[in-house]
Amino acid sequence: MIRVFFLALFVGWGTNVFGQLTLDECRRKAQVNYPLARQYKLIELSENYSLANVAKGNLPQVTLSGKVSYQSDVTELPVDLPGVSIKSLPKDQYQIMVEVKQNIWDGGLIHHRKRQTEASSNEAKSQLDVSMYDLNERVNQVYFAILLLDEQLEQNTLLNEDLQRNLKNIMAYRDNGIANNADVDAVQVEILDNRQRRAGLEASRKAYTRMLSLLIGEELTTGTRLVKPGTPALDTSGRINRPELRLYEAQEYTLDVRRQSLKAGYHPRLGLFAQGAYGNPGLDMLKNSFEPYYIVGARLSWNFGSLYTLKNDKRKLDTERQQVQSNRDLFLFNTRLQVAEEDGNISALRQQMKDDNEIIRLRTNIREAAEAKVANGTLTVTEMLRELTNESMARRNKALHEIQLLMDMYRQKHLVNE
Repeated sequence: MIRVFFLALFVGWGTNVFGQLTLDECRRKAQVNYPLARQYKLIELSENYSLANVAKGNLPQVTLSGKVSYQSDVTELPVDLPGVSIKSLPKDQYQIMVEVKQNIWDGGLIHHRKRQTEASSNEAKSQLDVSMYDLNERVNQVYFAILLLDEQLEQNTLLNEDLQRNLKNIMAYRDNGIANNADVDAVQVEILDNRQRRAGLEASRKAYTRMLSLLIGEELTTGTRLVKPGTPALDTSGRINRPELRLYEAQEYTLDVRRQSLKAGYHPRLGLFAQGAYGNPGLDMLKNSFEPYYIVGARLSWNFGSLYTLKNDKRKLDTERQQVQSNRDLFLFNTRLQVAEEDGNISALRQQMKDDNEIIRLRTNIREAAEAKVANGTLTVTEMLRELTNESMARRNKALHEIQLLMDMYRQKHLVNE
């Protein structure tokens, strides 16, 4: 029981110190950590506020107004009555009024404003989806760059081991008179050069690891190992399912809503109103005193001015729709070109990888033969080091081809969004 406990404790400790990360985990964490992701909530809040404001257009509208005026002349009765004195109206007049208007039918204006608000929010979310989807490609590039550096570091370690082994052998050959100090120096120079290359690779890996940490919002240690993703299954149907296409659909829907809202411009409007006022004169124009009064009624208005520009407004929306369709066609065209390019790259890499193992086998044989010739004194150390470098280069090329193939396959997968 105690052994099981310590085993579990060791496994948990190892997971924390030497953790592993997959490509899918990095992409998921980046989607959550990216500052742009917070805009989804902001768009939703903005939509809710806008819809609430539009809906308040059906609430009674209250207006308070006041008026003080002086006029050059007033209305007078055109008759004279014997024994009756009729005072004329004052030329200075005063009024304070409260008016309440209640919308009954606005020609569909509020309804169309709600639809426009929803369509605009949907378009903004679709645009945000495009930006968030582009983030996946950035994560892919950084992730595969680290994988490639890990492979190069591994090959650097193998080359260093071969150089250290040869250094011991050549030092022994020197003691036996087969080699000299210059041969030992040549191997040591290669070891130092290899050490410098490793320092550069480690610095690059540290920089890319820092970039990945910032993308996913999680601190990565030098012991964190990135898992090489499996070979993805590529869809050969040619179907493209990118979020850009949904953005174009949202833009077309917004244009449809705007076109339908043009009807509200030439529909009649009906509403109720009530006015309460206090002024001099009141409703009785012949009475020179301050009086309260009220007026209630219904108001119908029908403005035909929008009909003058209706045809051009529709043509303008049709032009914008053609622009959206043109952008969609251009996007699909460029995407298909990129997919065709990736197909060519993938085919070329697969063809190259067929010969990688054979090249490594042959280079290993040549290097082993060179080491044997050096031991027999029939080949210089410099020539043997050249063959050792060629073998290391062949191994690096194989590792490069494997990572590059995965990178191109995941890029093609990103291009079509399978």
